[in-house]
Amino acid sequence: MLLLPIKGYLCATALVDSHRTSPRLQMSSSGGVGTGWTASNAEDVSLARKLSIWPLDELNVKLLDEVRHRNYENPDPLDVYDLVAIGSGAGGLVSSRQAARRGGKSCMISSELAGGDCLNAGCVPSKALLRCAKMIRETRKAAASQNEFGIGLTASNGDPLDGVEVGVDFGQVMRRMRSLRAQIAPVDGHDRGDSVGVQTFQGRGVFTSPTTIEVVEHGRELGDEENPTIRFRKAVIATGGRPTVPGDVSGLRDAPFTTNLNLFNLQQLPRRMVVLGAGVVALEMAQAFAAFGSEVTVLARSRPLSSGDEEASEVIRATLEKEGVRFLTGASVREVRTIRRPSSESELPLMSLSLSCNEHGAEFELDCECLLLATGRTANVEGMGLEEGGVDFHPTRGVLVNDLAQSRSNPNVYAVGDCVANVPRLTHVSGEMAKVAVQNSLFGGSWKLSSLVIPAVMYTEPEYGSVTTISVD
Repeated sequence: MLLLPIKGYLCATALVDSHRTSPRLQMSSSGGVGTGWTASNAEDVSLARKLSIWPLDELNVKLLDEVRHRNYENPDPLDVYDLVAIGSGAGGLVSSRQAARRGGKSCMISSELAGGDCLNAGCVPSKALLRCAKMIRETRKAAASQNEFGIGLTASNGDPLDGVEVGVDFGQVMRRMRSLRAQIAPVDGHDRGDSVGVQTFQGRGVFTSPTTIEVVEHGRELGDEENPTIRFRKAVIATGGRPTVPGDVSGLRDAPFTTNLNLFNLQQLPRRMVVLGAGVVALEMAQAFAAFGSEVTVLARSRPLSSGDEEASEVIRATLEKEGVRFLTGASVREVRTIRRPSSESELPLMSLSLSCNEHGAEFELDCECLLLATGRTANVEGMGLEEGGVDFHPTRGVLVNDLAQSRSNPNVYAVGDCVANVPRLTHVSGEMAKVAVQNSLFGGSWKLSSLVIPAVMYTEPEYGSVTTISVD
């Protein structure tokens, strides 16, 4: 497998021979795309919102036509598959395509959006915003530099410009992001998988025994006789994770908060943004939205980037504070009150937080139009019949595997990515774990997760890099 860096996003699925079809599956029945998405169709608009993709403009229509076909007809299952991947993010895409490219009978079950968080709500859209934010900062720096960098800003008549104001078109920032995401989407789309010999099933994969999975098609219930049943020799669980929503804050779960899943749907720049958490996502987005013009406050339990280098943390905090980001440490949020809910897609809510922190002696109120939760990830392991499949798991940390990426309780099942307990939750980790799973499950390998050296980068400015390893014990 070739790993291709795409503007800061490590794409583990952009394979150099991605158009080559596996001869073992050329004769099999492929799924049908059905009709495409339509921006003017009310049902399509409603479903797109449920999938956390909006507005349903021509760019998001292009995205969805690749990663979540409308009215898709699932293919007829083969008698048995060498490998089935449950999930269509980086882990599921790499697992299923690697297996097919190496001659295996392979299928992938896609419950929501192919490409997973990385394409739709993570690496790709966030780096698109970060690029705009960097351009804005550099333009402002050039405008204020008085030719320090040899850059002179002049009017059309050649006169120098003094006191230049650099404006931000937030709507265009978001349109650019949607455009780039739609351009990249075919790499992760169903058609690309079909071209390398992967059958794609749309629906929710649920284990019904240690060797069978039922694909619960959209709009059907578990046990419906119309649902396809997949029989497998080996399976890879790659269902990813979701943002953790703290359960100890009164009113939070009912509030119109934001996570990475819907942040990139914003159409209006929030005047005030409060970020709960101080890790990678929190700091990247805090710096970006401060550049766009939001008043950003970061609520940190301890210091920013608490699991990273302390000296680097101080440098990054000082830089962001200089750019207008406010940090409140030792923060404890007691309650979130919803003052106003949005009445349209373009309107922002209004919330008020009751909190205490080191910088304030008593509890106080903090209002915002955008409350971004960035407090970690929870593994997606519920509702997929892991008990029936004989797969041991922890309800929040994820599937329990050994050093071979193999389930500790069902040797025919492997797991990769954010749904696995005790592994770094990074896109390229999912892709590398998928390589390990395919090699060990289908080709008698003994590749070990503990042998992987994992680089990671936070794309603030300055950037922060680290290297770690995996220990699943």
